[in-house]
Amino acid sequence: MKFNTKTIHGGQKVDPAFGAVMPPIYQTTTYAQSTPGSHKGYAYSRSKNPTRTALEHAVASIENGHYGLAFGSGLAAIDAVIKLLKPGDEVISTNDLYGGSYRLFTAIFQELGIIFHFVDMGNASDIEKYVTENTKLIWVETPTNPMMRVIDIKTCAAISKKHNLLLAVDNTFATPYLQQPLDLGADIVMHSATKYLGGHSDVVLGVLVVKDKELANKLYFIQNASGAICGPQDSFLVLRGIKTLHIRMQRHCENGRAVAKYLSEHDKIENVYWPGFENHPNYEIAKTQMKDFGGMISFTTKGNNYEEAIKIVENLKIFTLAESLGGVESLAGHPASMTHASIPKEEREKTGVVDSLIRLSVGIEDVDDLIADLKQAIG
Repeated sequence: MKFNTKTIHGGQKVDPAFGAVMPPIYQTTTYAQSTPGSHKGYAYSRSKNPTRTALEHAVASIENGHYGLAFGSGLAAIDAVIKLLKPGDEVISTNDLYGGSYRLFTAIFQELGIIFHFVDMGNASDIEKYVTENTKLIWVETPTNPMMRVIDIKTCAAISKKHNLLLAVDNTFATPYLQQPLDLGADIVMHSATKYLGGHSDVVLGVLVVKDKELANKLYFIQNASGAICGPQDSFLVLRGIKTLHIRMQRHCENGRAVAKYLSEHDKIENVYWPGFENHPNYEIAKTQMKDFGGMISFTTKGNNYEEAIKIVENLKIFTLAESLGGVESLAGHPASMTHASIPKEEREKTGVVDSLIRLSVGIEDVDDLIADLKQAIG
């Protein structure tokens, strides 16, 4: 099956009970057993639930993996990956990443003895100089949040294979519609399915996808033992969202391109960060490893004025000032005071998250209305 067909049929079976086309919501905690230990594959819903299983099969299919795991949030999925490690192990992470990931790494796992190195991965071959005998994992986010940097997954994979490391890729911004990290050599793909996979701003959920059975079994054990699973209703909502992922992403990309072009030509805008510009530092890599360039854009105003940036996001009428991204509606955020507030000012500014930076999640509305909204808000 090609991708657009996989989003609808990949990994899915007609429900055996009554032939339901959409997987039913199995709103149950437990399952009848004919004799102790004898059941139809399900005993307790923390361990397995048929609706969650359907979602896990679907996400594995669209990422060209063999095993999917669904969690209560994207951070719960990341939490499970880091629990593969032990005190003294080292992780090499991009220095430009979602503030929640940074907080989890530094405030939780660093306190438990895992060592994190946050490095510039613009030239992926430079990562190798940070590898030590204790390095166990490379954590990549591409495109990065919020600076839209693109990291060469194939080069990261070559380094990880050479040194027998795990390579995990946060594919939330790109989605499997735009890039499939497992095909580029990654071991683990992670999504905040809250975003584009769900697509409608109505569910919080995270997923992992892997190819290796031994690695999958370790993660399934952590998923069951830690219990940070998603419920059947949430699983159903993401399943429904995945079925329209391909057509939504096509429009996100079309609108993103038009908005990025408009901002780049505005006399009050200093910088526009979007991987589809030929002057983007990693444009050639983006063009090679991504199908298109997505609907996420960040920009700064001339003068880098905090109050001016706040005024712009407050004045928007169609773009909603809100956390999150990837929904059908357009959203605007101010990373310095919202998504990246947990990162110290001097640290966030090193990666470009300055006071005037505004991040847009361009939705699927009529693009002329979106541009008119930006025009009146910026002035």
